[in-house]
Amino acid sequence: MDVNSNERRRQTRSNVYHYLYGAQEFCTRQSLAQALDLSLPTIYQNLTDLVDAGLVRYAGQSQSTGGRKASGLAIVPDARVAVGIALTEDRLRFSAADLRLNEIAYHKVSHTSNFEMEELGALVARELEQFLDAYHIDRSRLLGVCIAMAGVTDPEGGHLLYAPTMHLRNVELSGLTRSIPYPTYVENDATCSGYAEWFMRGDQENLAYLSLENGVGGAFISNGVVYGGDNRRSAEFGHLCVEPGGLPCACGKWGCLEAYCSDWRIRNTFGVSLKEFFEGVNQGNPEYAALWKDFLFHLAIGASNIRMALDCTVVLGGFMSQYLDPYLPMLREYAAANDPFERRADYLQLGVLRSHAVPLGAALHFIRDFLDTV
Repeated sequence: MDVNSNERRRQTRSNVYHYLYGAQEFCTRQSLAQALDLSLPTIYQNLTDLVDAGLVRYAGQSQSTGGRKASGLAIVPDARVAVGIALTEDRLRFSAADLRLNEIAYHKVSHTSNFEMEELGALVARELEQFLDAYHIDRSRLLGVCIAMAGVTDPEGGHLLYAPTMHLRNVELSGLTRSIPYPTYVENDATCSGYAEWFMRGDQENLAYLSLENGVGGAFISNGVVYGGDNRRSAEFGHLCVEPGGLPCACGKWGCLEAYCSDWRIRNTFGVSLKEFFEGVNQGNPEYAALWKDFLFHLAIGASNIRMALDCTVVLGGFMSQYLDPYLPMLREYAAANDPFERRADYLQLGVLRSHAVPLGAALHFIRDFLDTV
């Protein structure tokens, strides 16, 4: 009976917290009691527990209607913090986020480390501590550190099975995380950013996410659940063939979407940064403009194929998506030309998080775990 009673109290406290977390309007003890069908004494007790734990605070007062003003309630977003790290072959990107996935710190550092896990792990741990120090992040509130990589991990998360852009296959991940003195997790980068996109949108049921970074990845989220597939290789959209016999891809095949629509294609072709490339496009550089048109053409093929297979919103994210706003009408026009059912490709949308989607999505792993256990 004690166990059942404790679980009921925990569930009631969780319900109170989650109602406040999702509240869009001014919330008082009275409105909480009414919304959750709980007595005011029960609301008082649970709020006392949550306030004492530093998770909820009183925030402002309602407008007076003649009588005592009601005190408002809100969660404390920075009561806990999580860190996400996007690890690629040439850079580390760190994001620290509060419980609402608001970014409170960001840092990027280039690296030339080889891909030995122990060496990478030491680098990540060292840079992580410098990041926490530089931005005065309270380690006592740190939920954990999630590392996002462009690769496929096994179901237990102990091995990286394949990461073509990093030329890694069947390597243990313990060396990557061993030197980090906080809870850790390793996840696919596009899965992280795709779930974060779904989380930020709130009311989206199904979403296909296409991540445009050094490589191209993806995720499919249905009713809040990431579909992993039988072998945790679902939504590997970067290796859809968009040009049979076309450009070589890092995976060893030809004509993959990643070969046409990644940052690496631009950098390897012209040896310039994305910023320099788009400055050239805007200034009318004919070679840059021709590659960019080809990029958009093949991106539209990939996006329309995803739409045809999954019949849901297709969101373009990753750091390359920050440059796509002016070209979205053209991209939709190209995609609609491949669609026998719809004359407009309004299903094709740009992500909310854009350039920091991967590290923020990684941070969300531990935020979500915390929200599930409040």
